[in-house]
Amino acid sequence: MSELTPAGPRVLSAAEYRQLVQRHPDHALVNLAEVVPGLQLDIRYATPHNLLGEPLYDRAAALLARPAALDLVRVQAALARHGASLLVYDAYRPYRATVRLWEKVQDEQYAAPPWRGSRHNRGASLDVGLVDLATGRPLPMPTDFDDLTPAAHTAYEPVSAPARRHRAWLLAAMSAHGFVNYPGEWWHFDHHRWAEFDLLDIPL
Repeated sequence: MSELTPAGPRVLSAAEYRQLVQRHPDHALVNLAEVVPGLQLDIRYATPHNLLGEPLYDRAAALLARPAALDLVRVQAALARHGASLLVYDAYRPYRATVRLWEKVQDEQYAAPPWRGSRHNRGASLDVGLVDLATGRPLPMPTDFDDLTPAAHTAYEPVSAPARRHRAWLLAAMSAHGFVNYPGEWWHFDHHRWAEFDLLDIPL
C-alpha cells in the first residue's frame, strides 16, 4: 500500500508497477472494454468536454484493478435485469492528471489534492452512468457527469421520476457488488478494496 511522506504520496513508477504485478497479479490494471460484456465508454477526459475544457488523457480507455473489474462484471449482469447497461465516464486516472485537475478545481469536495492522491489513481474508483440496453442511448440521470452543484448529490431531491429510478438502479447494483458511492456525486463509486492498491502514474 502507498505511504504518505512529508513530500506527498508515494506514487509507483512504471517499473515498480510491473514488479508489483509479477508478485501480485490482482494489482494489474485491466481494460474494462475487454472484461465487462456490453459496457459503453464516454471518457470525457479524453475530449475537451470536461472541467478543464481540454483533453486530459491521450486516449479514451477505462482501466481498473482486476478485482474491481471482475466485480463490475457482476454489476453489469444485475443491471441487465432492468434493461440497462453501464456507461463509463472515467476509471483509472494517472496521478499527473489528478495534479492537473487540482490546479483547476482546488476543492476537495470535487477533486483529490495532489498531496493525498485519488482513489482513481489506484485503479479502484470509477464514474458511471447508464444506457438503455436495447438502444444504447443514455438513460436520464439527475445531472450530467461532473456537475458541480448540489443536484449531483446522491440523495438530492427533487429529481424526475425516471432519473430517480435510474439512480436507484445504479446505486443498488454497485452497492451489492463491492462498490461504495461517494454521496457528493451520484456517478462516483470506490471499490471496497481501494486501500490495498498503490497510487500509479502509468499513462493510459
